[in-house]
Amino acid sequence: MRDLFTRLNNTGFEVDISTFSKANLHRSQKPFQEIYQKLNELVQNKVHRKLHDKYAICPIDSTIITLTSKLLWVLGHHQVKLFSSLNLATGSPSDNFINFGHDHDYKFGSKMMSNLPTNALGVMDRGFAGLKFIQELVQENKYFVLRIKNNWKLEFEEQTGLIKVGASDNAQAYRVINFCDLETKAE
Repeated sequence: MRDLFTRLNNTGFEVDISTFSKANLHRSQKPFQEIYQKLNELVQNKVHRKLHDKYAICPIDSTIITLTSKLLWVLGHHQVKLFSSLNLATGSPSDNFINFGHDHDYKFGSKMMSNLPTNALGVMDRGFAGLKFIQELVQENKYFVLRIKNNWKLEFEEQTGLIKVGASDNAQAYRVINFCDLETKAE
């Protein structure tokens, strides 16, 4: 929002963000909701035609939001973790939820993946990497791309071409992809 106001001010329209927010305290939110819905429809129609319809690619991530309300501090909440997913085929959020705890992302991966549409491909970072979580995804026939942790033991299986992930005797084999930058020779 600040970026928008800076651009408007640079083009000659004198707008102050605090004046805008004060004015909107007494305005109906309905026109803003209608504008958002209309823009969302336009984006969905254009993006959906361009992307392949076989899989909906859905990045999943979390972010920590510091709470400034002392009312929540009394309850012991100084921050929340916002989990969100964006369906790139439609251009709209697939799922969002807030956790007041300090739990790791992988504990919420199943919830995020279960709310994705059919044939969606969940794309997650290392925070969601957990061997139990990966096993769940495979058992449920979910499509996913997950960046695994650097310290996981990997063992190549020649018969299948898959990689055993983990150090236990019952470690499961998955398709693991790694790549390197040939110029810097960094994996």
